[in-house]
Amino acid sequence: MTRRNRGADASSSSPSPQRAAAPSARLETGRSRTSRNGAVAFTLIVFAAVVAAVLGLVQLVAGSIGLGAIVGAVVAGALAASSVHVVMEWEKAVVMRFGRFNRVAGPGIVFTWPIVEFYTVRIDQRVAATYFGAEETLTADLVPVNVDAVVFWMVFSPKKAACEVEDYGSAVSWMAQATLRKAIGRASLAEVACRRDQLDAELKDALEEKLDGWGIDVIDVEVRDIVVPRELQASMAAAAVATRERDARMILAEAEADISDMLKDASANYEGDPEAMRLRTMHLAYESVKQSGGTLVIPSAFSEGFTDPDAAEVLAKATQRG
Repeated sequence: MTRRNRGADASSSSPSPQRAAAPSARLETGRSRTSRNGAVAFTLIVFAAVVAAVLGLVQLVAGSIGLGAIVGAVVAGALAASSVHVVMEWEKAVVMRFGRFNRVAGPGIVFTWPIVEFYTVRIDQRVAATYFGAEETLTADLVPVNVDAVVFWMVFSPKKAACEVEDYGSAVSWMAQATLRKAIGRASLAEVACRRDQLDAELKDALEEKLDGWGIDVIDVEVRDIVVPRELQASMAAAAVATRERDARMILAEAEADISDMLKDASANYEGDPEAMRLRTMHLAYESVKQSGGTLVIPSAFSEGFTDPDAAEVLAKATQRG
């Protein structure tokens, strides 16, 4: 039978690990919780019915009820109540005989021999959720962090859970906390914060290996929150800003290098072709006017006469002749 099939035998009747390890972290959903009031009432009814039957039989036979009859009726009722048990649908009862393991019984009505047999624990079949945390745990780069997580688990072997460990609910909580501290100590803060899925898988594998001998199967582990001390948040934010500025400057420098290479190639193309350079100048002027919506003033040919050496010489000769 596989472990998943054996899951019908599952999980804890001991005090809730949430109440034992972290009472303040227990979430109230507003839903009614299951109880064993019906099973307790059945036991009381069996006790009262046997006591009444014995007293009625004594009254019928002897005609009166004395102190001995009352004591005998109480003892008979106690023996009957201790031999008939109601195990709920989600439970398994571990029955011991003269202190040694005998069988796993339930659900339903379970009969045991008075004095000879008894059961010491009822194992809950349902999935249990245990909250645990690691406070002020140092990462590999010596940064203290607080990490909260939840482990979902179930008991697949009631016999092992009852005989191999004293309080398996508390054992799961403490083992999960110790495993979380070890996992955090092997990773840096960036790895803990950015690789939660891998941390969840690592915790799950480690807990499965350690809890398998106690008859407990780990279904899932989820890291809820990672908190860095407030005094370190400002320095970490400054470091992150400096890193972003450095990356931005490196990208800008790389872009400038690429642009300078392209301009160098363009200047080599325009160097031996003045007409192409003039056309490029006119194109740039057109683009600037088109985007800005301004006006471009271009000097006329008359003004070029004052700057062109040949035109200036011709003008000077004409003046002398005149």
